[in-house]
Amino acid sequence: MQKTIFYHDTDCGNVVYYANYLKYFEEARTIYMQEKGYSIVELMQREKYFVVARQEVEYKYPVRYGDVITVDTKVLEISDIKIVFENTITNQNGRLCTKGKTTLVCVNKMGVPTTMGVDVKQAMTA
Repeated sequence: MQKTIFYHDTDCGNVVYYANYLKYFEEARTIYMQEKGYSIVELMQREKYFVVARQEVEYKYPVRYGDVITVDTKVLEISDIKIVFENTITNQNGRLCTKGKTTLVCVNKMGVPTTMGVDVKQAMTA
C-alpha cells in the first residue's frame, strides 16, 4: 500500500505522530485481507471478528509531511484463532522507517476466541 503523508498525519515537529503508524498498519492489513478474498464486513457477517491482542512497533527513521510511504504486510505466523502480521514502512527513497508486529485473535460476537475457519486460514497464507 502506498500513502502520501499529509499535514494532519504529523505532529508539531512535522513528523508523523507515533500513533498514526497503527492506522497505517490497520489499513494495510485490511487491504491484504481484501486481496486474499476476504472483506472485514464479510467476516463480521460470519461472526468472525479480529481484535488486536498485541502490538509491537520499532521507529527507525522519521516520516515527514509530504513523504510517500510504502506499507508492506506479510503473515509471520498463523493458527486456528490467531494471525501475526508484520508491517514495514519505507519512504520514497526505500529507507526503512518503521517495523511493526500485530497479533490478531479471532473472536465471536461475545468476544470469545473462536476459529477463523480453514478457508480464511488457508487464504491468508496463500
